[in-house]
Amino acid sequence: MKATELWEQFIRDYPEQKNANYEAWSYGAYPDELAELTLQGVKTATTSGYELYEIEDEAIPQENELSIILDGNGNAVCIIKITNVYVTSFNKVSKDHAFKEGEGDRTLDYWRKVHIDFFSKEYANNNRVFDEEALVVCAEFEVVYKP
Repeated sequence: MKATELWEQFIRDYPEQKNANYEAWSYGAYPDELAELTLQGVKTATTSGYELYEIEDEAIPQENELSIILDGNGNAVCIIKITNVYVTSFNKVSKDHAFKEGEGDRTLDYWRKVHIDFFSKEYANNNRVFDEEALVVCAEFEVVYKP
């Protein structure tokens, strides 16, 4: 299902949202796996590099924003609503946030390992160097619509 089709279905079921805006996006790493964890309600948070928003001239997520999560093929999986957003340094991300990300064994150690690898590559792709003092955007969300 395309993002526009899912949005139209959502608006039919929730007409009060007809004027709402949304973004459609996929997770940068393992989009199929992370979309499935989101759909199942296991993944209820994500983390992005603050500096990458500036480089790409994108707005930081805001509370109550709606997003359509896409799989690796661009198919719409579900709609989420951002419930909390905060900026912190990478090395201060909490074990609670790591657990909410729902990945691997859900520990902070696992989260740090995979995110250091991910951010190192993303920053290098943008001619930057990632370090653990870098600011990150932590967003928590809930699934509000499933096809």
